[in-house]
Amino acid sequence: MNAIAFTASKTEPAQHALKIMTGRYGNLPFEQAEVIVALGGDGFMLQTLHKTRKYQKPVFGMKQGSVGFLMNLYSEEGLVERIAAAQGAILRPLQMSVTTESGGMAEALAINEVSLLRQTKQAAKIRIWVNDTLRVDELVCDGAMLATPVGSTAYNLSAHGPILPLNSEALALTPISPFRPRRWRGAIIKRDSQVRFEILDHYKRPVSATADSTEIRDVVEVLVHEAENERYHVLFDPAHNLEERILNEQFAF
Repeated sequence: MNAIAFTASKTEPAQHALKIMTGRYGNLPFEQAEVIVALGGDGFMLQTLHKTRKYQKPVFGMKQGSVGFLMNLYSEEGLVERIAAAQGAILRPLQMSVTTESGGMAEALAINEVSLLRQTKQAAKIRIWVNDTLRVDELVCDGAMLATPVGSTAYNLSAHGPILPLNSEALALTPISPFRPRRWRGAIIKRDSQVRFEILDHYKRPVSATADSTEIRDVVEVLVHEAENERYHVLFDPAHNLEERILNEQFAF
């Protein structure tokens, strides 16, 4: 597989690596390549997946950033052979649809999670529906999120949410710093569920909604479900495939 397109974050190490790798392996436009190689950290990997999704090409990441859960180790040697031997993982994103205070509508995709966060010093008040069934009448909190299995090891884990196996048929619904109800620590729901977040007292307690890096402020309602026809194909070295990485996170101390 010699038809490679490279892309890199704007950091100095990533740009230096880009110069070396393109000089050695060439650099095709995305539409002409068989595989896309992303040089950076996890944030840049997510940006690359969103940016290149219309091309439907697998992405092989190499770490040139501070966080590299979605990345392979960087090496200038044997890239073509590594890509040929790589194991693929299919990531199923979430579809976020929001309504804002002004009546506007917006949509975005999330590979990791959709998160809702308070915009001011006052706690948010959020009502949560799952498949049209009211599950939480009033969550007083800093926010809440719905995470995919791959996203369950990121922000969701920091908020004390559960780690989900990669191929599980589940999503993690996790509160962020909940005040009431005090005993609720979230839920694991089926991946074909639709979650509706209703923002209570939204003028006094404004909330933003974020799908990966796409933020929309002053939302009043957020609908989230798995995007039916969207898939991302990510490649990993066999010794460090994504399923094993997620499993290892469950035994981290």
